[in-house]
Amino acid sequence: MSKRLENKVAWVSGASSGMGEAIARLFAQEGAAVAMIDVQREKGEKIAAEIRADGSKAIFIECDVRREEPVRASIERTVREFGSLQILVNCAGIVQVKQLHELEVAEWDRLMDINLKSIFLSVKHAISQLRKNSRSYVVNIGSIGSFISQGSTPAYIASKGAVLMLSKSIALDYAADGLRCNCICPGITDTPMFREHMDKAPDPEAAIAARLKRVPMGVSLSPHDIAKSVLYFSCEDSAGITGTSLIIDCGYLAAAEWEHSGHTKFMDPE
Repeated sequence: MSKRLENKVAWVSGASSGMGEAIARLFAQEGAAVAMIDVQREKGEKIAAEIRADGSKAIFIECDVRREEPVRASIERTVREFGSLQILVNCAGIVQVKQLHELEVAEWDRLMDINLKSIFLSVKHAISQLRKNSRSYVVNIGSIGSFISQGSTPAYIASKGAVLMLSKSIALDYAADGLRCNCICPGITDTPMFREHMDKAPDPEAAIAARLKRVPMGVSLSPHDIAKSVLYFSCEDSAGITGTSLIIDCGYLAAAEWEHSGHTKFMDPE
């Protein structure tokens, strides 16, 4: 079986859990050497070791993506370890469940630094390496919140709207260098961050069920579902596509109002 990322090197932020973990594992299966970037050292080291035990290449680099020097150092270490860099995936992100007047300035800044400034820093320090390739790829993780709002998450919504537009700007400015940049915009995805968000509700499981009633397919996405689309944008399967977004939301944005009848075939095992 051909591996779509054979001889490629990927830098993936937020790689110790959720979507980032799924992306790192799938990329390794597809032949990439993966630098896993996160602040959660214990989890990240464990996942990297599991990937290596399966015969693939992976390292964990502890890095606070809010800070320029650690990001620069993580890019440099990736290149020292694996010899090159072709793929940059910006998956690090957090959510803050507070209305605007409740937010402290430090809370706003922290979210914006992790969700948005980290992309600026990674591209700034990776571009000299990415330009060395005939083809390079930047994939940023947005959200359906890049297009619509939701209650009590103003900083998150603002950051994800900006991620979408920054992706377009990156695509424009670096197209002559053989770089394509796109944005993945997931809907309801069962990740630790989503669970953390929903745990703020009095009855988290009821809150999740109520949300899924508004999803035509009636189900949440898995991190692996998102990883498959990130893979698509990280190789020549998506040749010619840049500066755009891919919405993966089980139909959530397809209608202004919707409530499914209680069962869909997507709820059944295949």
